[in-house]
Amino acid sequence: MRQQRDGRVRVTFVLPADDPDGPVSVVGNFNDWTPGRHLLRRRSNGTRSAVVMVTPGSNLLFRYLGSDGYWFDDEHVEIRDGANCMIRA
Repeated sequence: MRQQRDGRVRVTFVLPADDPDGPVSVVGNFNDWTPGRHLLRRRSNGTRSAVVMVTPGSNLLFRYLGSDGYWFDDEHVEIRDGANCMIRA
């Protein structure tokens, strides 16, 4: 996370490039739980990522959505709110 000049916080979601196979989007309260709105794009360093801009202090609830309706969590996030991962911006 990195604060920008306009005061918003840049949050980057990162996963390995091929785990799981197929397209993956990050879906959460920051995008009205809209699949495909923040699709993770492949990077040259062997990862894929998506960036969202949010208000500082926001609680971000999210999950990843892969092919064929496969929902999964970020294994590095320790805080949960029910079935969702949670991070504070």
